[in-house]
Amino acid sequence: MGLSERVKNLLYNINMHLVDDIRKKFWNKEYEFSKHAVDQSIIRDITVKEIQEAMVSCVLLEEYPKDKYGPSCLVLGFSYRKRPIHVQCSYPTRDKLKIITVYEPDENQWVDFRKRKKK
Repeated sequence: MGLSERVKNLLYNINMHLVDDIRKKFWNKEYEFSKHAVDQSIIRDITVKEIQEAMVSCVLLEEYPKDKYGPSCLVLGFSYRKRPIHVQCSYPTRDKLKIITVYEPDENQWVDFRKRKKK
């Protein structure tokens, strides 16, 4: 196995632990919503139940290690009704996972809700 393959495997394992830790925080109800996330969920008609459903099977899309409020990431999950939901949250290193914002991704801006379309 070459160096680049080992690096890919290492990053994959790190990302899997990150997502597993995020899921655990949600499962154990160790999370809180920012005011912005609450406002956005109301405006966008996304229920707490849908967010909980989406977080159970979320996948990591992007990481923001130098975010101005602390390291965070963007995950994608689906509600039981198959509604795609993006959640930006803090890294799970805090006592409580902070939900920063939530939204339903725009198909015009995302490929399969997973990758940003090029402009």
